[in-house]
Amino acid sequence: MGNREIIARGEQCLINAYARAGIVPVEGRGVRVWDVDGREYLDFVAGVAVNALGHCHPRVVAAITSQAARLIHCSNLYWIEPQVRLGEELVRLTGLDRVFFCNSGTEANEAALKLVRKYAYERGEQGRYEIIAMEHSFHGRTMGSLAATAQSKLKGGFEPLVPGFKYVPLNDLSAFESAIGPQTCAVILEPVQGEGGVYVAAADYLRQLVALCRERGILVIFDEVQCGMGRTGRWFAFEHYGVVPDVLTLAKALAGGVPIGAVLAREEVARAFRPGDHGSTFGGNPLACAAALATLAAMEEEGVVANAARQGAYLRARLEELAASFSCVREVRGLGLLLGMELAFPGQAIVDACQQQGLLLNCAAGSVLRFLPPLTVAKEEIDRAVEILAGVLAAKEAEEGGKLMQAPQG
Repeated sequence: MGNREIIARGEQCLINAYARAGIVPVEGRGVRVWDVDGREYLDFVAGVAVNALGHCHPRVVAAITSQAARLIHCSNLYWIEPQVRLGEELVRLTGLDRVFFCNSGTEANEAALKLVRKYAYERGEQGRYEIIAMEHSFHGRTMGSLAATAQSKLKGGFEPLVPGFKYVPLNDLSAFESAIGPQTCAVILEPVQGEGGVYVAAADYLRQLVALCRERGILVIFDEVQCGMGRTGRWFAFEHYGVVPDVLTLAKALAGGVPIGAVLAREEVARAFRPGDHGSTFGGNPLACAAALATLAAMEEEGVVANAARQGAYLRARLEELAASFSCVREVRGLGLLLGMELAFPGQAIVDACQQQGLLLNCAAGSVLRFLPPLTVAKEEIDRAVEILAGVLAAKEAEEGGKLMQAPQG
């Protein structure tokens, strides 16, 4: 079967919850994928920041194969040896104290929201349940994490959502301080907002926000589901700011493509959860934890985080060249290999045209091209991606009758 036949069959049986691109990837190696018709693509989406090591990294494949032959699932009714080892590794890397495992980013955020409310309750502060979130945020699609997400376009038809959330602009400390009230127990934010348009928290702002929260007894949740795990050129985005959150959520890249989520917390906060307060049937199962352990080992031993910093700086410089050459590019922003290029018009047509030329990108917030290549990406692959994008923008210029500036040949 080819792309068209598989897509036609899927349209007959699958719930229409996704605006899918018209290709069917069936094989991947490193930064490249091939569709069912044999066409090759440079993958600068990487499963939406999941495939940090690229597709089918040998160490992850070997770990999955070995673990699958021994024990795939047994549930959290029992102690799970790979889960314990993974917990130890994450505690070592983050500096936090305890871990809870689940299956995805939205589940991790859901657990974090429950944890901070339970912490206030256990302290005898039952009236403190309110959580402040940031405009343009994205924390997931379950009812709690959706309530924390400050994007009205995602909420239509699902109200009433979980109450107890306020929203303020990112990088506006005055607005945040004004939003604090006697019911405030926590703040949740992404140091780099990926889905919301690749907005980066300013260093002074984030440091002052954390200091203010410490002063007021407000817990700080950092959602690093997308921007964590080496994506910004450091293991965790919070390392750029010299602060440590009370609660940290991770998922996406943690297991190299296998579903997993994690919530890390300081000891005092973690103790708020007692047996029965929360749980997950599949969370931290042997297969996912074995994949995650292999992913962490590969990232440490193969210099992947340093490569993300180095290639992120290079990719940003190349995108800035395009920004200087095309008047339709409003801004390039981001950290490491989580970069966004804001256009003066909706970006989906550019995404579609790049796909036709063998480059996979996606568009966030309507007009922001988002660049999320594997953290193993090489300079030559970046050059090829920028070459394709420059050609697409030049074609767009021709369609618009020369309104855009001509791009230089790279």
